[in-house]
Amino acid sequence: MVGEELSITARTNSGDLSEIWRHQLSVPGVPQIIDAHYPDHPDGRGVHQPRLQPRSEAEIAFVGIGPGAGRWFKEAGPAGAVRLRAKMARAVELAAVMGSDSVDQALGLAATAGRFADDDLLSILEHLAANRPAGEFVRADETHSVQSGTIGWQALGQ
Repeated sequence: MVGEELSITARTNSGDLSEIWRHQLSVPGVPQIIDAHYPDHPDGRGVHQPRLQPRSEAEIAFVGIGPGAGRWFKEAGPAGAVRLRAKMARAVELAAVMGSDSVDQALGLAATAGRFADDDLLSILEHLAANRPAGEFVRADETHSVQSGTIGWQALGQ
């Protein structure tokens, strides 16, 4: 610290210490995130994606299908998907039969659309096999719902 500022120093190639950054101190609960500290991200710090860390042979085989499988692997857990091992094993089997490219594309589409249910991968593969375009992705939420609402319940009990 230098007065009211934080001074960050580093050892240079010549062995000397040199100040590389200085900025105002923050107070607890009000962090300062300076985009210039994250030059490799397009929007400064950006959104950090979880690192892909397959640990078992089955996970390595699944991720080996392609980048779509990697995206599915990263997003399925945080989305609350269940029976991931069984779904991953099924995808590896499908890739062996149908080819990695089509299964990888389907897994990427499933991850983008947030579709992680038991038969979603097969449904997407069938859709792609019929040579139909994928269309626009819409995640089900409060603004995009097929729920008709509760107006029909008003007459209940009258």
